[in-house]
Amino acid sequence: MHMNKTILLNSRPVGKPKPEDFKIVSAESEKQLSEGEMLLKTMYVSVDPYLRGRMTDADSYIPSFELNHPIESAIVAEVLGSENKNFSEGDIVTGLLDWKKEQISDGKDLMRVDPDQAPLSAYLGVLGMTGLTAYLGLMNIGKPKKDETLVVSGAAGAVGSIVGQIGKILGLHVVGIAGSDEKNEMLKQDFGFDETINYKTTQDITKAIADACPKGVDVYFDNVGGSVSDAVMFNINNFARIVNCGAISLYNATEMPHSISVQPFLIQKRALMQGFIVMDYASQFPEAIGQLSQWLKEKKLNYTETVVEGFDNIPQAFIDLFDGKNKGKMVVKV
Repeated sequence: MHMNKTILLNSRPVGKPKPEDFKIVSAESEKQLSEGEMLLKTMYVSVDPYLRGRMTDADSYIPSFELNHPIESAIVAEVLGSENKNFSEGDIVTGLLDWKKEQISDGKDLMRVDPDQAPLSAYLGVLGMTGLTAYLGLMNIGKPKKDETLVVSGAAGAVGSIVGQIGKILGLHVVGIAGSDEKNEMLKQDFGFDETINYKTTQDITKAIADACPKGVDVYFDNVGGSVSDAVMFNINNFARIVNCGAISLYNATEMPHSISVQPFLIQKRALMQGFIVMDYASQFPEAIGQLSQWLKEKKLNYTETVVEGFDNIPQAFIDLFDGKNKGKMVVKV
C-alpha cells in the first residue's frame, strides 16, 4: 500500500504560529485518474509570510484556510501520470497546490516550467511570485528613476533582496534594512546594496536612515510595517512613493498596534502610499518573467535561498520565517 501525507490547519494561530497549529495525516494514495486529471508529486514547497493571514478567520483579498483542511501555497511538482491533454508524464509544473506529497489536479492555473532554464526552486522565488512581487510592485507603484534613493525593509528576505537588486540595475542609491550584521553583509557583498541598517542593534533608526540617505527617500518598499516604517516616514522626500507589500512585524499581533499617523507626512510631502497584491498585475506576468529571466541570464540578478529538507518540516520552516531564520527565499525540498 502506497501512503500519502497531507498537512492540515489544526487550529487558528494566536500570535506566532506553533507546531500544534498544524496536523500531518497519512492516507492511502489516490491513483485513479479521470479524464482531464493528472497525478502530481511535490518537489519543492514555498513558505511565505502572507500565509499567516490566511490562517485567520477574517475577510481578506484571498479566502481563509479552513480548519482540518489542507494548507496550500506555491509548489513545484512533477507529473507522475496524466489524462490531461495539456500536460504529459515527466512535465514539471508550478502553481498553488495543497501541502500534500502527492495529489490529483485538473491542471487549472498550473504552468509548465523548464528545469534547464533555472534551478526548480527558482520558480518559487526569483522567477515565481517572489520575483513578480518585487518587480511589479517596484515598477508600477515605486516608479523608480535613476539617481533616486530606494529604501527596502525586510531587505534580506525573498522579495526585499530582489527589489534592492532591481534598484541597483536601474541606477538608484539602495539602502537595505535587515535584522542582523550577517544579513546586512550579504546585502552589500552579494546583492550590491549601497548602505544597510541593522534595525535590531540601531538605537535611532530615524537618524540612521537619514545618514544612509543623504538626499532623502524617494521610494520606500515596505515589507515589515511597524516602527521601522514609522522611521522611514520622517525621511521621505516630496512626491515619494511608498509601496506597501507586507507587514510581517504585525502579522502575529494579538492587539491593535500603536503607530504614528502617516497622513501629515503624506500631505506635507505630497507622497503616494499604496498597498498591492501581485495578482492585480497578472496581465504583466509574462513581461515581468521575461525581464527577470534576462537579468538572471546576464548575471545582473542574484538570489539566495534557505532550503529546508523533508515534507514533515514544512510547518517549522514556515514558523521560522517569523524569527528571521531565512536568508532570501525559504523553500522546503520534499
